[in-house]
Amino acid sequence: MRHGKKVAHLGRTNTHRKAMLANMASSLIEHKRINTTVARAKALKNFIEPLITRSKEDSTHNRRIAFRELRNKYAVTELFRTVSEKVGDRPGGYTRIIKMGNRLGDNADMALIELVDFNEVYETAKPKKKSRRRGSKKAAAVAVETETATEEVAESAETVAAAPAEEAQKADTAETPASDAAADEKNTEE
Repeated sequence: MRHGKKVAHLGRTNTHRKAMLANMASSLIEHKRINTTVARAKALKNFIEPLITRSKEDSTHNRRIAFRELRNKYAVTELFRTVSEKVGDRPGGYTRIIKMGNRLGDNADMALIELVDFNEVYETAKPKKKSRRRGSKKAAAVAVETETATEEVAESAETVAAAPAEEAQKADTAETPASDAAADEKNTEE
C-alpha cells in the first residue's frame, strides 16, 4: 500500500533529493531539455512548474523563493528573463515528458523532459486553421479568381511553349533562301 506517500523518494535522503532536483531544474532551465529517468522526470515536473508559475510575476520575493529552490543565480536570471516571457500567456503545463525507451546498462525507463514553449518542431507542425462557411460569397469569389488565374497561367504557358517552335520555323525558313542563294552562287561559278 502507498498510504501517505506523496513524495517520490527516488532512493535518496531528503537533502540529497532536494539537491538533485535543484541541479536538474537548473539544467532544464539552461538547456531547455534533458534526458533522465521517468521517475526523476515526474518528480522534476512537480518541482519546477510552481517555480515557472512564480516567474511570471517578477518581484524580489518571487526571485528569492526561486533562488532558495534552485540555488543557482544564473538559472534564476534565465528563468525570470527568457522562460517567463515565453510562458506568459500559458495557464500551466510548462513541461512535456516524452518516454524514450530503456537504458542499456540497467534497463531503466528513460524520458526526455523539455519546456513546451521552446520546442520549434511542434510549433511549426501545427497549421493555422482557417474558418470559413460553406457557400459563402467570399469563398465563391475566391474560387472564381483562382480558376481564372489558373486559366491565365495555363494560356501563358501554352504561348511560351509555342513561341520557341514558331521561332524555330522562322529560322528554318530564313535559312532556306540563304542556302538556296549559296547553292546558286556555286552553280554560277562552275
